[in-house]
Amino acid sequence: MPTKVIPHRKRSPHGWWIGSYIERFEFHDEDRSNPNRRCLAYENTVLLKAKNRDDAYRKLVALGSVETSECWDTATGRRGLWRFEGPTQLLPIHDEIEDGAEVLWTVHRNRSVRRIQSLVRTKKQLPVFDDSEEPGNA
Repeated sequence: MPTKVIPHRKRSPHGWWIGSYIERFEFHDEDRSNPNRRCLAYENTVLLKAKNRDDAYRKLVALGSVETSECWDTATGRRGLWRFEGPTQLLPIHDEIEDGAEVLWTVHRNRSVRRIQSLVRTKKQLPVFDDSEEPGNA
């Protein structure tokens, strides 16, 4: 059986990968049969060191699947826990990890100049400069 050739753009020459996964908070008293219920969720993005994409995927799932302790909402007293939903992205990093290395990119095809310009944020608009407290994170 011939070995499948993996395209260069889907390999990491330096063994670094970037992956994202979704986890969401679920209260114990929720109606789990309702997929339209609202929830708090985080999409976490992590760096992974792995020799190939299969190993990177396994590491990403293992990292996201780590059991978390039971939590509660201090405002309502409701108890719940964080649930791992699964991976959302896995990409090879083609540059060596160093200051200024490109680790993510997004292609925007057939968009108006106005739409592209609307994506730009001032310093104050960047989430990292928003020092307000998030609900539930006291």
